[in-house]
Amino acid sequence: PSSRRYPGIIFTPSREPGNKILEVKGLAKSIEGTLLFKDVNFSIEKDDKVAFISHDPRAMTALFEIINGEAKADAGTYEWGQTITTAYLPLDNSSFFNTDMNLIDWLAQFSEDTSELYLKGFLGRMLFSGEELLKQASVLSGGEKMRCMIARMMLKNANTMILDSPTNHLDLESITALNNGLIDFKGVVLFASHDHEFVQTIANRVMEFVDGKLIDKMCTYDAYIAGAREEMLARLNG
Repeated sequence: PSSRRYPGIIFTPSREPGNKILEVKGLAKSIEGTLLFKDVNFSIEKDDKVAFISHDPRAMTALFEIINGEAKADAGTYEWGQTITTAYLPLDNSSFFNTDMNLIDWLAQFSEDTSELYLKGFLGRMLFSGEELLKQASVLSGGEKMRCMIARMMLKNANTMILDSPTNHLDLESITALNNGLIDFKGVVLFASHDHEFVQTIANRVMEFVDGKLIDKMCTYDAYIAGAREEMLARLNG
């Protein structure tokens, strides 16, 4: 038998998203004098699973922080639909782990049901068991922190997932489980990732920031790359 252990990552929305998901109008953001994007407009539709890409990953992080209310845009607005509940996996999760709480108490902060059995179920799905559950949150490795953050996301039963580079620090088994969980998820996904296979298998729409502007294509990642390459070749040959 294989010694590989796969987490059980299943995202179950407590309610179906309505027709209005997210409307973004005229968003702009610069950091330290560098323009990340300007005049960004898009609407997210039901069943969208959108991969955001850019040569400057700060653009995706800034966008995700803005639409999660954790940063202010320089200009523009965004509005979530009334039926939308979100779960956000930030790029930097260090602020969540500045505590000596054990993992059960740590997860209890984010749960309406704080019974130990209930919380152990979610931590168990993320491969924490026995004495590991009594570990202090502050001493976890990068991969362990990411698995805790995914357990926190599962608890929320949200219908919209926002994930900023979720495969960072994860081992292959955890990436595979997260990949399958997002493919099967019956809701909306907005994410950024450097993992080609991860993006190709999840996304049905690609948005790329180029020179501050947004390119928006309803297609898979491979189709997007093929189209972009053809466009570049046509320009060179033209």
